[in-house]
Amino acid sequence: MIYVDRVKPTFFLFTDASVYPQTNIGYGAYLLLAEYELEAPLSKLKVKTKKFKNTTSSKLELQTLIWALSEVKFKKRKIIIFTDCQNLISLQDRRERIIKNNYMTKKNELLRNHELYKKFYALVKHNECDFVKVKGHKKTQDKDLVDNLFTLVDRASREALRYFLTKKTS
Repeated sequence: MIYVDRVKPTFFLFTDASVYPQTNIGYGAYLLLAEYELEAPLSKLKVKTKKFKNTTSSKLELQTLIWALSEVKFKKRKIIIFTDCQNLISLQDRRERIIKNNYMTKKNELLRNHELYKKFYALVKHNECDFVKVKGHKKTQDKDLVDNLFTLVDRASREALRYFLTKKTS
């Protein structure tokens, strides 16, 4: 069941990414839905995908979320973000500490993805963002609406990467 706040319009953002480590190329995918679109047939929903270079798995998940939030044309909305990436979820919890430490590690070095963290924090402050951890790759009979919507995004990123790899080798 998806909780909807009747006072403030709620949007639902599903993000996922797939990377091919041998080439450091990956594809991110997202699906942004307004409340009224939750009941739409899955076949009518449009997942957006984008290619990223020089990336890793964790970095790509973050790049994908930044890309998706950058395309959101509204501000001051409630956005529930669904992801299977624990790093994204923990970034919110670590925000205060990361900023307080000026994006530096304990060894006084800049965090590896500090520029992306800055963009991420700048984007999430414009809206009320809640993060929900999704367990991917459930059996069909165990899936609810959220799982089915997340599967669309998961498949889109994997299929885009697979298509790129087959096109590259042919």
